[in-house]
Amino acid sequence: MAIRLSRTFILRKLHQLSGIVPLGLFLLEHFYTNSKALSPVTGAADFNNAVKDLQSIPYILFVEIGGIFIPLIYHAVYGLVITVEARPNNLAYPYPRNWFYLIQRLTGVILFFFITFHVLNFRFGLIPGLNSVSVANHPDQAFSIVSGEFSMVSIFIIYMIGITATVWHFANGIWLFMVDWGITIGDRAQRLTGYACIAFGVVLLLVGINAAVAFIHKGGLLGGLL
Repeated sequence: MAIRLSRTFILRKLHQLSGIVPLGLFLLEHFYTNSKALSPVTGAADFNNAVKDLQSIPYILFVEIGGIFIPLIYHAVYGLVITVEARPNNLAYPYPRNWFYLIQRLTGVILFFFITFHVLNFRFGLIPGLNSVSVANHPDQAFSIVSGEFSMVSIFIIYMIGITATVWHFANGIWLFMVDWGITIGDRAQRLTGYACIAFGVVLLLVGINAAVAFIHKGGLLGGLL
């Protein structure tokens, strides 16, 4: 007997899946590339070379469109649809899972605007009065472009908020994915998985912030220890 899946069910599953693959993988790659800037001596050159290597990938435009931009637009737009349809009940039922659900929706809205700004800014250099040089098209200047903007307190604060929202959304999204897809079953398994996702999120947040700081302070938070 064939099982008919509702349109909403399929759209939500695709939304969850796109947040893990490819967007989650791209986030990890993004933090890894940014971490190339950590070396106090060769950080600038290492980051520039990493950007250059990424841009030298064959058919990079099609990879970006099919592997990043299309999934990103779908995930963002359908995420906003879910947020609009949501009916938070945190005041009536102030359980941790309800608060986590609300924060997931709020970080999604923050990320919609942050990622739009980030892509227009560094990928295309299209923010009027701020940046007219694309990091992707000028890899030899990549470090100086990012460093120059992060030296502005307002921009750095925006990126700290964006990185924090991104990590929360991804780490909690992994937990939601594992629960909704039946990977973790039972209260105990879900609780332990939740702790693991929190630990993963804390580590990932430190990695992201450390990499960002490296653009304005040699070696990042650890300075000369690296």
